[in-house]
Amino acid sequence: MPPIATCALSKASDTLVAVPGGSVFVRRWSAPRGARPPLILLHDSLGSVDQWRDFPEALADATRTEVIAYDRLGFGSSTARLGRPSVDFVTDEAVTFFPALKRGLGLARFSLFGHSVGGAMALAIAAFEHAGCAAVITEAAQAFVEERTLAGIRAAQAEFDRPQQLAKLTRWHGEKARWVVDAWAGVWLSPEFRSWSLEELLPSVRCPVLAIHGDRDEYGSVEFPRRIAVDVSGPSELAILEGCGHVPHRERRDEVLRLTAAFLERAVGGRQP
Repeated sequence: MPPIATCALSKASDTLVAVPGGSVFVRRWSAPRGARPPLILLHDSLGSVDQWRDFPEALADATRTEVIAYDRLGFGSSTARLGRPSVDFVTDEAVTFFPALKRGLGLARFSLFGHSVGGAMALAIAAFEHAGCAAVITEAAQAFVEERTLAGIRAAQAEFDRPQQLAKLTRWHGEKARWVVDAWAGVWLSPEFRSWSLEELLPSVRCPVLAIHGDRDEYGSVEFPRRIAVDVSGPSELAILEGCGHVPHRERRDEVLRLTAAFLERAVGGRQP
């Protein structure tokens, strides 16, 4: 595991939390001057804590909020999984794994920041955690199955069939790398998943939501964030970034930091957790 970077305002610490099926790796960046509920990061379909790189630390500094990132079961430094996730894996994260994580970390209130499918998971969690979830930021989140998404997955799957490309993913997931790719492509490209959407869950999201999306996202059109912003029950904001692809927190890092900090100030202010 690479050394933890620190700066004057935030400091990172690592732990493991027991969940059904094993344990998940968690890293926390403290922000002593923050008084808001912690902000929990949910990674994308190929992601991990380390793949956020220095963004969580920058986010803790920009928002004066504790930031928590975790590797979902089967990813990064968390326990390996053998079977493919079910077509209900987005809801499974919300109702099976996240409650155990929340208990293990002793969290009563929190906000969520989810990238790609992590954004869909953040919304699903908010739909079930009315009392606990203070706010949600989605970044490049999918809201239903779009042909652009499937085409992007097929192209990536072909790339990962090349040993040198899979080796790059092994850097982050070790021997779990092949499972990570197969779990992603296998579920999304399955006929059973074509009808998946957040349609039934979005009206149950009552907290403030910020939907960030690049207009050149190769895994989904701007219809995704528009659907999210319209269908949630709570107050919503939409930020479409021009000339930006699927990873705004790398491509437009400063803008994402600014948008997130300003949104949290409006949504939760400086209220105590």
